[in-house]
Amino acid sequence: MQSDHWQTDTDLFSLARRELFTAVVGDCMDKLGLLHQFLPPQIRPLRSDMVLIGRAMPVLEADVYQERGSADNNTLMDKPFGLMLEALDNLQKDEVYICNGAARRYALWGELMTIRARHLGAAGAVVDGYLRDTHGVLAQGFPAFAHGAYAQDQGPRGKVLDFRLPIEVGGVRIEPGDIVFGDVDGVLIVPQRAEREVFVAALEKARGEQLVRKAIEGGMSAVQAFKTYGIM
Repeated sequence: MQSDHWQTDTDLFSLARRELFTAVVGDCMDKLGLLHQFLPPQIRPLRSDMVLIGRAMPVLEADVYQERGSADNNTLMDKPFGLMLEALDNLQKDEVYICNGAARRYALWGELMTIRARHLGAAGAVVDGYLRDTHGVLAQGFPAFAHGAYAQDQGPRGKVLDFRLPIEVGGVRIEPGDIVFGDVDGVLIVPQRAEREVFVAALEKARGEQLVRKAIEGGMSAVQAFKTYGIM
């Protein structure tokens, strides 16, 4: 969605990386009545300096209790990983693989998935669970957010059922194409319908906060700064 501040997703995402952070975007969504857009705080970046922004490519996972099921009942159950490989190959430039639905007893992301996602130009991965191959993921500098690292494989324990469909993580609804923005302070979802309003407001607030910072560093009181700028 275009704005006077940006023309393309590439422009917007670059601008956000330079000037924005999740706290200021979250504050602006609060003012717009979007009060529940942060994913659970347990979802953390693999490294504290990682920043992620891109369009959501939601993935739905489910627990299973054997690697192959009965193809007579459901052919998907006889596919190792279900549709995980198809979902991975379907990633587009600047998209975020965002997955939920599984119990937190195995990893949902790893090194080889990272290699493929990077080759496709994906923006990052967010999983409501664990990732593994930590050193291999870190070595690629790929933004990855999870509950932590845990090596247990999903092979005999989970399958992807579908992708590019709405999901929920911690009560936050995520539609395909929503913007996913993550940094050391958390991961939030900006709905497509509100993205222009949210990011215009966030840019204005972030630039205003720089003025407040300079004023406070110069000795202005917090009360006077808020009275003057309306930001704190």
